[in-house]
Amino acid sequence: MSGDDDRYAELFAGQPGSILGQFNDQPDVKRAGFVDAKKKAVDEKRQPPRRARGPRVPPGQEVVDKWPVLDLGHQPLIPLNQWTLDIKGAVEKPLSLDWQAFKALPQANIDADIHCVTAWSLLDNTWEGVSARQIIAMTRPREDVKHVIFHSHDGYRTNVTLERFQAENALLAHTRNGEQISREHGGPVRVVIPSLYFWKSAKWIRQITFLEKDVKGYWEALGYHNEGDPWREERYA
Repeated sequence: MSGDDDRYAELFAGQPGSILGQFNDQPDVKRAGFVDAKKKAVDEKRQPPRRARGPRVPPGQEVVDKWPVLDLGHQPLIPLNQWTLDIKGAVEKPLSLDWQAFKALPQANIDADIHCVTAWSLLDNTWEGVSARQIIAMTRPREDVKHVIFHSHDGYRTNVTLERFQAENALLAHTRNGEQISREHGGPVRVVIPSLYFWKSAKWIRQITFLEKDVKGYWEALGYHNEGDPWREERYA
């Protein structure tokens, strides 16, 4: 974190990595290869081939029938009795929820497809969790808030506008198609924002920070698009 991000250092403070172990920031083969491939795609402004698609599938996407696993080489293990979610920043009522408090909140269901920037789409997903609007209503962001950043247990972070986060179908999901979201896919709780490429839907969510000014996330700082709308093919900056 540097430059303007320094203003938010205290807000972003907190141990990265899983509850059961410090995140190892040394690159392993899987993580280094994945990150290098993504960086190369940015450098080349690589676009996927044009494919025939239906009305539910954005340009350049291929429909798959299995959910691919993509991460930075670390899949945090977070026991439910140790899971917490902190919501802070420019809000009137900062909030910290444990698992019981989170599950006691009103629960919502949405039907939403996944569109990944790596050019695959997974259709027909039913998600259950707590709506972003519920979180917003409880914490009451200040009037000058325009941005939100998500922090994950693997050290990852990504940014969205408040407008995207307060959409009717934005969710903090714990269940997909009737089954608890697995560890490899970001469980126990991950963000789901269907209107954006799925890198914006952070896995292993541990903190949500509301901000007056934008701060780039992990992939955004490496050259990926700050917004990430799949229908506009906003892949790269």
